[in-house]
Amino acid sequence: MTSRLTARFAALAAEKRAALVTFVTAGDPDIETSAKILAGLPAAGADIIEFGMPFTDPMADGPAIQAAGLRALKAGMTLTKTLGVIREFRKNDDATPIILMGYFNPIYIYGVERFLVDAKAAGVDGLIVVDLPPEEDDELCLPALKAGIAFIRLATPTTDDKRLPKVLQNTSGFVYYVSITGITGSATPDFGVVAGAVGRIKQHTDLPVCVGFGVKTAEHARAIAEGADGVVVGSALVEAVRSSLDADNKATEKTVPAVLALVGDIAKGARSVKK
Repeated sequence: MTSRLTARFAALAAEKRAALVTFVTAGDPDIETSAKILAGLPAAGADIIEFGMPFTDPMADGPAIQAAGLRALKAGMTLTKTLGVIREFRKNDDATPIILMGYFNPIYIYGVERFLVDAKAAGVDGLIVVDLPPEEDDELCLPALKAGIAFIRLATPTTDDKRLPKVLQNTSGFVYYVSITGITGSATPDFGVVAGAVGRIKQHTDLPVCVGFGVKTAEHARAIAEGADGVVVGSALVEAVRSSLDADNKATEKTVPAVLALVGDIAKGARSVKK
């Protein structure tokens, strides 16, 4: 199946550069501002967008993304509205892949079959659902693949060679390598160790490998782009949102430009490496 994801990675391979994958939380700090950020990401340098589904208990995420989810929920964000924002985005951009990232509970409550139909219609290209292991592929992974939506799996520093084939079995789109043990945004990875881990994963799959957790600067992006097919930045962008808000956690005129400027800076780092 030809998709926006496969087309984007093919184009990046032709350009001999790594992808910049950007994560922002849907509805943070409000739906209108979130939609403006989403709309501006491709021109700022994002090749692929992860759009976080707000959830009350995001256990894999650090304080920045946890707080973003709570801001979004307080502002009234729902999964239905998240799909609506993506639908609006698709009116002006039919090329940039969008991945919904989050946890299974909101999807389960929405209804898996209904969710997959609505997500596909809205223009969603893939899912990252961090609390569904391969043993639960029947719940969402296999139905998603059948619906034509990629299911992107996470591999971590503790995923050994015995476990890795199971993790990769139904993975599609790309493999997301978590560069640290722990929560998002909590530490800076050892870039030499990351490059070795990416090489090990590539012995088991032909899928692109993108690396995230701990990427905060253009220098980090440059270092990871040396060995990976993509660089994922999330907590730093979410923190850029937070630091631009007023005392009541409301958006200011600085919010959208702050996020897009940081994306542009990190994109320069990622794009400075020729593969």
